[in-house]
Amino acid sequence: MDRLQASARKMPEAKPFGLLMFTRYPEPRRTKTRLIPHLGAEGAATLQRQMTEHVLTQVTAAAQRLPLAVEVHFAGGGVDQMQNWLGDTVTYVAQSAGDLGDRLIAAFSQSFALGRPGAIAIGSDCPALGADHLASALQALERVDVAIGPATDGGYYLIGLRQLEPALFQAIDWGTERVLEQTLAVATAQGLTVELLAPLTDVDNPEDLPQWERIVGGNC
Repeated sequence: MDRLQASARKMPEAKPFGLLMFTRYPEPRRTKTRLIPHLGAEGAATLQRQMTEHVLTQVTAAAQRLPLAVEVHFAGGGVDQMQNWLGDTVTYVAQSAGDLGDRLIAAFSQSFALGRPGAIAIGSDCPALGADHLASALQALERVDVAIGPATDGGYYLIGLRQLEPALFQAIDWGTERVLEQTLAVATAQGLTVELLAPLTDVDNPEDLPQWERIVGGNC
């Protein structure tokens, strides 16, 4: 038994999945622009800051018990500004150029280049996302090629892959209600198996704000 235990201790641990959190440095007039008419430029930037902090707290706590390596993929600002804002306990990666699809391809490519068995991308605008949703995504990726968390606006709040699938992020009408539909159509055309997670709401528009207020108030 002692020899078996010693042998087990010498076995290398499996690498964690990448948890790629996309966000933007909270500069007024450069973030949450659809909410500026309702909240003002400063208010929209404050909401971006608060939601990013909330979601990052959720995922870093989840990473304490799930095999996840958290990375913050940011636009705007610099690494020093991000560290001053969110601390130095996670890895920061500047988003690449291009549309969201280009940036997702680059982020997944970088993650898989590290030899990870899979990766999950999320945004910072779905404050209801928690450890249970991430655990469900990891479990789904044991069975299928792609795990997707549908957003109630027709997009998705999470997408997880076991290997790089660039076609899923090409020719997609980002920011529209057709994103999920188009992504599923591409997955079918590519012969990929997909599992959908529980739907959640992104906070992008004024009508979404009550959900954030419920979460902040501890009622969700």
